[in-house]
Amino acid sequence: MPSYDPDNVFAKILRGEFPSYKVYEDDKALAFLDIMPRAPGHTLVLPKTPARNILDVAPDDLAHVMKVAQRIAKAGMKAFDAQGVTIQQFNESAGGQVVFHLHVHVIPRKAGAAMKAPASEKEKPDVLAQHAEKLKAALAEH
Repeated sequence: MPSYDPDNVFAKILRGEFPSYKVYEDDKALAFLDIMPRAPGHTLVLPKTPARNILDVAPDDLAHVMKVAQRIAKAGMKAFDAQGVTIQQFNESAGGQVVFHLHVHVIPRKAGAAMKAPASEKEKPDVLAQHAEKLKAALAEH
């Protein structure tokens, strides 16, 4: 397996070199909106430690990421009036991974509404900012 690349886009977001629409952060994890969401509220949750994917992450870091993903899922259900949630996580190119820093997709879903194709349409910044505020407000209630 290739080694972790500290210049991947998510590492740069973690270091504050690239902007993001943060919705949650603690000492071990960061959650921010996907700028090309498959549905409103599509959030990425990642560990702050360098981990390429599930194949090399420390078990405790993975467990924490999943705890945060669950919290984001519950808040997303409320904030976006969703009836369900899709959780996705990809590993290595053959598994569909595009950015090689472990991340979990948390996507609120409405019945009958299809998800957009992956990386198909960049959302408007004002819409992302509004969605981030809605999600942060729902997180604050938990």
